[in-house]
Formats: sequence, C-alpha cells, structure tokens
Amino acid sequence: MRDLPQYWNTYYGGLYKPEFEVETGLSPDELSELTLRLTTYTTGFHIHPKVKKLLEQRAEMGTGKRPVDYGMAEALAFASLVKAGTHVRFSGQDSRRGTFNQRHSVLTDIENEDEYVPLENIAPGQARCEIYNSTLSEAGVLGFEYGYSRDYPESLVLWEAQFGDFVNVAQAIIDQFISAGEAKWNLLSGLVMLLPHGYEGQGPEHSSARIERFIQLAAKHNIQIAQPSNAAQYFHLLRRQALRHWRKPLIVFTPKSMLRHADASSPIEDFTHKNFLNVIPDLQVGEADRLLVCTGKIGHELQAERKKRKDTTTAIIFLEQLYPFPEQELAAEFDRHGKNADVVWVQEEPANMGALFNMLPRLKRIAGNRPVLSVKRSSSASPSTGSAKAHEVEQKTLLTLAFTTKA
Repeated sequence: MRDLPQYWNTYYGGLYKPEFEVETGLSPDELSELTLRLTTYTTGFHIHPKVKKLLEQRAEMGTGKRPVDYGMAEALAFASLVKAGTHVRFSGQDSRRGTFNQRHSVLTDIENEDEYVPLENIAPGQARCEIYNSTLSEAGVLGFEYGYSRDYPESLVLWEAQFGDFVNVAQAIIDQFISAGEAKWNLLSGLVMLLPHGYEGQGPEHSSARIERFIQLAAKHNIQIAQPSNAAQYFHLLRRQALRHWRKPLIVFTPKSMLRHADASSPIEDFTHKNFLNVIPDLQVGEADRLLVCTGKIGHELQAERKKRKDTTTAIIFLEQLYPFPEQELAAEFDRHGKNADVVWVQEEPANMGALFNMLPRLKRIAGNRPVLSVKRSSSASPSTGSAKAHEVEQKTLLTLAFTTKA
C-alpha cells in the first residue's frame, strides 16, 4: 500500500455509494451549440463528400430532426467535456476514423491532406482532445494508457480495441493492473476500455470481447462493466465516468451493427435526462407472464420478435450495467411486472461464456418465487460458428426459445 499523490486528493475508490452520482444530461441549447461546432469546418477545407454528408446528418441529429446514433452521441459527450475543461485522451486501432466508419473525429482535406479536428475547436479555452491511431500492440498501448490514467486522474482516458477480441493480447495488463491495482497497491484508475462486441455472423474472431473474463475479474467494486443498448445511454455513461470522482476502470462492450441501427439510436430528448440508467425498464408491458432480462443487441432483436408475435405479456428488461450489479433497481423492475412471471436470462454467447454463470445466482436471489431460466447457445470451445448461415439459424432459435422455453 502507498499514499497517492496530492492530485488524487479529490478522487476516491472503495465501494460504490449512491451519493457519488452526478447529473449527466445537457440542455437542448447546449446540445445544439455543441452540434454546430462538431459539424462545421474551416472555410476552404476540401472535405470528402461522404464525410460531408455524415456531418450534415449529424447536424440534423443534434437539432432533433433525426435520431442520434452512437457516433454522434460519443462526439457530443467528448465535446461537452472538453468545453467544460475535462481533457479527453483516446487511442486505438483506426480510432480516428472508427473501425466501423462511425467516428470521423479527424477530418482530412482531400486535396492537401491538412487535418481539422472539430473536437479541438469547440470553445475558447477548452481542454485538449487527443485522438490517436495506435499500433496492433495491445499490451503496450493499453499499458501506456493505464499509466496515463494513473498520472492524470482528471482526464477521461480511453482505449478502443479494433474488435473486442483483440483485447486478448493485453490480458496481462488487465489481470495484473487494471482489475487488481486497487486491491494490491491502492492505486486507482479511471481508464475506459471500449470493446466492440456482438454476434453478427462474421466468425469467431469478430464476435466476442469475452464478457465472461471481465465478469470473473469483478469483485468488491474493483471495475465497472457496462453494455449500453442505445446511443443516449452511451453518452451518459461516458459523461458519468468523467464527471463523478469515483475512479474505477470502465469496460464498455460497444456495438457493431447497432452503431447505426434505428433501434439503438436515441431521440435528442434522451440526452437531457439526468443520468445513465443501470436498468432500462419496459414501459410497454404492465403485469407480465415472462420477464426477459438481457443486455446489448439481443434486446433489440427480442423487441422485434415480440412485435412480430403480437405478444403483450412478455416484458424485455435491458441490464445496462453488469457490474456493480444494480440489484435494487432490477428487483424493483421485477416487482413492477407482478409476482408470477418467469424470469429468463437471454444471451447470444454460448453457455460457457458471456455473463450467464454470474447472472443466474444473482437473478435467483431477487426473483423470489419466480422460476429463473436461461436461453443461450450451446457450450462451445469457440466463441461462435464460422458460418453465417449457421449463425442465422442459431439466432432464430434463440429468439424462439426466449418466448417459449418453460420451467
């Protein structure tokens, strides 16, 4: 154990307390002003036509004319922070453009290759915003960013894997430092890890960020694990990480196909809400026969399946924060739907992966007399099949079982 330097005096670790929370929403006027700065560039700048169209769409998003997608939600979060004086540092493989062509944080003049970074031109006297493309040396880069977060607790420091499974190469950094640094040496960190995750039929190497590994490392509130299911939730999560002074590493399982999907986009009004929601309630269903509990992309697919079935007695609850487990919030949501519903944990991952082994005992503890079931892929040595057709069959089977499996 050691005493932290004085610049850590206003930050703290330990167990989570509700009084740590801060409001993360912004007013419509603030969002509109940030949007203007994010979607304009200098006169005479020769922008790529496709990027020009993207900025025009983002201008519509920030003013309520179009739902806000993940890329714009992230840009609004970063812009609001640097304007308020919080330094943002972001590195990763192809992170300036975004692996899925979703970010475009650095604009390049197509005639002379000059660069313009909207996030560095938000307001006079703003904090710095540094966004770097890094090498495919995950352990080295993640280790550096962890060290940076240790020396600059006032900064929002993020590292993004090109695909979530690339983090495998940095496992020693995660095991030895990120997850255990506070317990071993009383060293705090607010590092954010963005790990693209989701079963899209693209094969085993581009499916899983290995949720199970992070869940297994979680104890005594050493880390935070989240999978926000919509753009506004991602916005609030990033702002919460920077603004509250409870400094814990944050692992975020980010989407791939859902980056631009209408179901995961958010109305601009949701960015004015006070907080990130650890649990998103289902307000479409009251008394329920079945409670589907899930996280991420599968929840949107379950909602589409419910609509197709014209099902009015199945509630779909999004668990946005996997750890620390929001037990009271989830228990309250269960009770809101009555005492007689089956509780079903639904995940895309195989039975020996994902959050299943961690979630079942937690769900049973708060379910009361309700049966607790699970729907998942069969146990596998590989995160997913290598066949797109087999993936499609599996996914359809998951959706069917979620609505029909019995105790």
